[in-house]
Amino acid sequence: MTTITASPARPGSRWPDRLAPLAAGWLGLWGVLALVGTLTATGYPFGTNDQHGGDVNLLRLVPVDLATPLFAGVLLTAAVTALVMNRPAARTPGPLRALLAGYGWAVAFLLAVVVPDARVLVVLGYLPVLLVGAPFGWPPIDYSDVFNWALFARFAALAGGLLLAGAVLTWQRRTAGACVGCGRDDTDRGWTTPAAAARWGRWAAGIAAVIPLTYALTRFAWAAGIPLGISREFLTEMQESGLVWAGFGLGAFATVGAILTLGLVQRWGERFPRWMVGLAGRRVPVTLAVLPATLVAIAVTAATLGLLSNPEFWRLTGGFSLTGAPMLLWPLWGVALGAATYAYHLRRRGTCRRCDRG
Repeated sequence: MTTITASPARPGSRWPDRLAPLAAGWLGLWGVLALVGTLTATGYPFGTNDQHGGDVNLLRLVPVDLATPLFAGVLLTAAVTALVMNRPAARTPGPLRALLAGYGWAVAFLLAVVVPDARVLVVLGYLPVLLVGAPFGWPPIDYSDVFNWALFARFAALAGGLLLAGAVLTWQRRTAGACVGCGRDDTDRGWTTPAAAARWGRWAAGIAAVIPLTYALTRFAWAAGIPLGISREFLTEMQESGLVWAGFGLGAFATVGAILTLGLVQRWGERFPRWMVGLAGRRVPVTLAVLPATLVAIAVTAATLGLLSNPEFWRLTGGFSLTGAPMLLWPLWGVALGAATYAYHLRRRGTCRRCDRG
């Protein structure tokens, strides 16, 4: 009889062991709230119940009467799944292991990618402007229409999906006999070596940097009064409503993101440049680059699903036009950014503090 034993944890490497209970607690809490919402017929913030952007969320396709109890059931069963994965490592039968992993990854994808939609990406893009301009009353919006229950629920779903994904990944590593901290085992995989990751990571980073720049180009042109891909009348309407400056803000966010993406394959992405007083020459913490890049990759992918499935998007952008074409590349952007981020992680992760491999 074969027994799988987890590698002994060393100081500072206990976080993988906490993911399953954290995921179970978070999903269980939201499952109970969703169950209360089912019984009281209130509180479900998606689909037709969402008056501020529910039309770009895939959950609009599920009737609220069905979606509310279904959502509660998915959350509660996912919480139980996370608890099962928190048990000590043991030889799990193949079919059961596949079932647990499949369900866990499916729910993680649902919560992290399907539920959030484009609003999460938009808020991340506008957040600097909203925080800086709030004391001065600009932009002239009602902040309660932005930071509401529906937005909070999206970010809560994103957090739950990431926690569950981490729990499933840790459980798979543990039951496969790999290190739960880094995923390494005694089998060498050439594409994960630092040298190999540097090669394919450069291609991924290049693609992930070019795509948002094509989006930013059209928005900057509109701000400059150039109707690139749109009619002069539509540009005038956006100038009068102020939407042109909203597009400029998102274009600026995309440009900054493209520059930071290049840092995943540049020296200044590993050591702070000279002009950064107090930090010059110091190593850039891996998580400082990996966490925000991963969040943006997920947010871009989530935004794509809702937008491209909405007939109104195709009507407003004119289909395959200069207006919508950059956004048609967003699925590739999300995948490329995720790959570039993973390559950066592989290059810089070094020796694992838990298993000493590296």
